[in-house]
Amino acid sequence: MQRETERLRLRMWCDSDFEAYAACYADPQLARFIGGVCDRETAWRKMAGLAGHWALRGFGYWAVEERAGGGFVGCVGLWRSDGWPEHELGYWLTPAAQGNGYGVEAGREALAFARDIVRPPSLVSYIDPRNQPSRRLAERLGARLDGRIELLAFGPHDVWRHDV
Repeated sequence: MQRETERLRLRMWCDSDFEAYAACYADPQLARFIGGVCDRETAWRKMAGLAGHWALRGFGYWAVEERAGGGFVGCVGLWRSDGWPEHELGYWLTPAAQGNGYGVEAGREALAFARDIVRPPSLVSYIDPRNQPSRRLAERLGARLDGRIELLAFGPHDVWRHDV
């Protein structure tokens, strides 16, 4: 299920995304807030898990690319892991794509998809308290801080609540 914004295409994952995806998980600055640095095999499994979430749940994270040129810029979407209490709106961008407003643009489209299609009973973003850019993006998307949760292997995360 593909969606588009003025500058971005939110689409299903494909094999050609892997090199850019693996590079993100090899970058210590970016990977510290998305599960940590990992080797190529683990990155492959993570990307395959994103694709599989769509098959199992009917929603998930999209690969995000620029409409002009098709360059991979990150991912955004909805997630519901087994054992997590609520649906999550998650996102991350490649370092080169940060600071261009892509996060807000993609995040708004994901929120519209949540409201119009998935209709979860609640929607949150779980954000590491040290991740200030992600926190600012949640605020720009209209989310409000609503406590803290211990996320299994990921440790304490702030809960940012979105209106759905």
